[in-house]
Amino acid sequence: MRLYLTILLVTLYTLTTTAQNKMRTVEELINKTDPGWILVAEWIKSAKNKVEILPVDTTTARDALHKTQVTTRSPMGAIIYMTGGLLIDDGWIRILGSGSSKINRRLPDWNKGKSFKEFGESPPFLLIADDAIGGFYLLNGGGLGTDLGKVYYFSPDNLEYEPLGLTYTEFLHFCFDNDLDKFYEGSRWTNWRNEVSNLNGEEVFNFFPPLWAEEGKDVNKNSRKIISIEEQYHLNLDMRRQLGLER
Repeated sequence: MRLYLTILLVTLYTLTTTAQNKMRTVEELINKTDPGWILVAEWIKSAKNKVEILPVDTTTARDALHKTQVTTRSPMGAIIYMTGGLLIDDGWIRILGSGSSKINRRLPDWNKGKSFKEFGESPPFLLIADDAIGGFYLLNGGGLGTDLGKVYYFSPDNLEYEPLGLTYTEFLHFCFDNDLDKFYEGSRWTNWRNEVSNLNGEEVFNFFPPLWAEEGKDVNKNSRKIISIEEQYHLNLDMRRQLGLER
């Protein structure tokens, strides 16, 4: 627990102070004495759910780490620096890293224009992961509630930001070891695994009727098509506004 709190405090300190301080260099962010990847790799090795580590490009990873301004001592920094991202449960959940052919999105670039305007700003939240049905996981930087550093789920079945009460580290354990069938109960259709495994990280399934509609609650009866995750994200936001759910 003490280690988790230390990692959380390091991450939060970084996220909340970059707006006031000059951006640190990549060399300052790379921790060679206590790298977080050692822990993350151990968690992946013992994970109950299938985890695919996507290959990393060193140049791209260094740039992504610099833009995110987190150290590699933290699990987030470790994943950005050491992986192109992680695919969980045959790609149902996509945890963002520094980008790869299967997830052609880097965490900082994906957030630019969504959670901040310029690199180095202190973001009110960070989009850290998403899933095949158009749900998004966000790390609270202060814009979602008072529980700074906790993860929220922007759920496609109600368009609400649901607090999960998890730190980033605990979110990783949720992805690696939690019963995802139970968490996504009612959102997985017959033979979903075959369809999702052929989806790339830039795509999601869009449903009609939508999952948030009363008529769309039986996912096996909905029609579905593949659209870009960028389009789905903005559709979710637009519909949330139309439904009067914005604060």
